[in-house]
Amino acid sequence: MFSIQTITQNTQLQAISHKVMAGQRIDDADCQYLYEAAPVAFLGMLANHVRQQKHGKRTYFNRNFHLEPTNVCIYDCAFCSYSRKIKKRSDGWEFTMDEMLDMVKKYDGQPVTEVHIVGGVLPQYDLKFYMDLFSAIKAHRPELHIKALTPVEYHYIFKKAKVSYEEGMKMLIESGLDSIPGGGAEIFDEEIRARIAGGKVSSEGWLELHRIAHHQGIRSNATMLYGHVESYAHRVDHMRRLRDLQDETGGFQTFIPLKFRNQDNELSHLPEVSVIEDLRNYAIGRIYLDNFDHIKAYWPMIGRHTAQLSLSFGVNDVDGTIDDTTKIYSMAGSEEQNPALSTEQLVDLIESASFQALERDTVYNVVKEYNS
Repeated sequence: MFSIQTITQNTQLQAISHKVMAGQRIDDADCQYLYEAAPVAFLGMLANHVRQQKHGKRTYFNRNFHLEPTNVCIYDCAFCSYSRKIKKRSDGWEFTMDEMLDMVKKYDGQPVTEVHIVGGVLPQYDLKFYMDLFSAIKAHRPELHIKALTPVEYHYIFKKAKVSYEEGMKMLIESGLDSIPGGGAEIFDEEIRARIAGGKVSSEGWLELHRIAHHQGIRSNATMLYGHVESYAHRVDHMRRLRDLQDETGGFQTFIPLKFRNQDNELSHLPEVSVIEDLRNYAIGRIYLDNFDHIKAYWPMIGRHTAQLSLSFGVNDVDGTIDDTTKIYSMAGSEEQNPALSTEQLVDLIESASFQALERDTVYNVVKEYNS
């Protein structure tokens, strides 16, 4: 239980607190100790201090929707409830180019600013397919920001097309790609990655693809899947690799911790971590990743109420309106089975927690400030 006495008697927590309050970087050992020994209220205090220094009470969201071309996939990740193997593809979906363009056109006249495109990996969704899709979206609605594909998809389609990472990324950027989401990172530790996501792009490949995108002028996000078979040390290692790359390129915008959900997957025997552990993880991410501007709570994954709580634990972004266009977490048993929030609901979620709501575009230009 948190108390001032607990902290004053713990010289290691005091030393970490002094570093954070002085704007100094904590090291891996500090981060590990926070996971192991720090009361969650203490973590919230430190994380909120960092958040206030960076953003005050400013809290971001955007108006977005998802396109998920398919949930059929050649990969078989143990944690995934979303994908269907090729031999069971009749249980999934595989949208055509025209069907996806119709989904984009559904938002004509609506003030959405971003389409988020990610899905399963199949041969027909190759480099040419995505070049044509991005070009068609831009031809129809040039101002719509295309945030698309993860290194899992990039690695596959570039290898299939026999082009280098650099060449493939350049071709997609020229076709309309604007930024990259953070998915597919899972956990970077190679042993854990092999257990839960074997066969996909390697940890080094994931980082290299983001490095190349950053050098080509594309911003990206980063995720970490937590609460399964990983240890605290694996989380620290994962964040260190992200922090190192951010020191090198400065191309990451947002860190998004993603909670493992245990419905209908090969790890269903594992219990899910508590809300307290969610808040602990957000707070430590905010404290450790000093070179990341933003920490995001993806509300369709943890639920709107936990997302609201997270704003006092270092989080300053709650993602977007979504409009019930993603099934990735609802199929895994998340609280949000039909994930959609109106702009008014998102603003109320933020303001009722005593923070200021700002609508942003994908690269954090402010579209509108709200003042309750």
